Amino acid sequence: MKDNKSSDKFETAKPQRMSGARRLAWAAGLGIVLFGVGYAIDSSGLLSFSFTSQKTGTTQIGNAVYTREAMESDRGTHSKDRTTPTASTPVGSDGYYLPPSEKSIPETPYGDAVRRGRAIFLETPSQVSDHVGNTLSCVNCHLDAGRRENSAPMWGAYVRYPAYRGKTKSISTLEDRITGCFTYSMNAQASPSGKPPAAGSDVYRDLMTYFYWMSDGAPTGEKMPGAGYPKVKKPEQGYDLIRGGKVYAQNCALCHSADGQGQRDSESGVVFPPLWGPDSYNWGAGMARIDTAAGFIKANMPLGKPFSLTDQEAWDVAAYLNSHERPKDPRQTGTLEEARLKFHKDEESYYGKEVSGKIVGGGVSHEQSLARAVERSD
Repeated sequence: MKDNKSSDKFETAKPQRMSGARRLAWAAGLGIVLFGVGYAIDSSGLLSFSFTSQKTGTTQIGNAVYTREAMESDRGTHSKDRTTPTASTPVGSDGYYLPPSEKSIPETPYGDAVRRGRAIFLETPSQVSDHVGNTLSCVNCHLDAGRRENSAPMWGAYVRYPAYRGKTKSISTLEDRITGCFTYSMNAQASPSGKPPAAGSDVYRDLMTYFYWMSDGAPTGEKMPGAGYPKVKKPEQGYDLIRGGKVYAQNCALCHSADGQGQRDSESGVVFPPLWGPDSYNWGAGMARIDTAAGFIKANMPLGKPFSLTDQEAWDVAAYLNSHERPKDPRQTGTLEEARLKFHKDEESYYGKEVSGKIVGGGVSHEQSLARAVERSD
């Protein structure tokens, strides 16, 4: 009986409730444990990722870096054992694709082609003088030898071609795309030959070899973070030339000069490129579109201070520099208005429109620029 009674008492006993102080202590201890686990995972880089913002660029979550050395090691391991994971895309601590360094170019015939392509990219007027009609080089629109994220880097372009382009309304190969750069950005119509390099030229072969080398490890067919120029939404206030002129004077004139003609060095050539006039890109270039220029400026200018301008400032100063006359669009064969309707109708552009009492878009040549300078001096 005693046993039964004690058993009954045991079965009906109520569990003791944990005091508030003990619950708080347990929660604090558990929090410390979870923090330690989270810190360990973060330090290992297993959960690291990044995202891109037009306002702040790329924000890195965690501190993982998948180096090119790690990629090569994983490639070697996978070639020997196909059951092992394949190599990933090399990514730097900023979350962007990590292109190879110049010192890694091999001392082989292939490496020689890479170096020739790089030289063309950096010094286009001197390397391809017969087909360049201004003072611009590829690197003026694609910074850091074509490596810089948000500056239409070549590692972002190489893996995306062939592609359909609205500008040509056709499928373009990468060679076609480069031909367009010579035609519009380098204003080949004003070059000694009057045209871009012929199809199949060694110029294209060397440039594409350089791009291929730079893109080693980049995923084919994907638009990676930092590829192209960022798209900056048009501000509610639109854009204004007076505001843009002030932004230019405060942020751009120091390098590109008050007259927009840039700066040159007798030994190294162009230091800062001209932004309008006969030595700049022509009216058919993508950079002549205000929205395209705004994206480039927002992410890259002033040099060394990316994303420092507001969206409004970027649009205003892009409009300002693209309101000035520049070489003629080579596609114009009839009147300016016909060319505007056919090629520029739906663009954010001043082409064929009135600016300060004059219709712009007709183009300006070196001869015209010189004649106007003489008139002003008289």
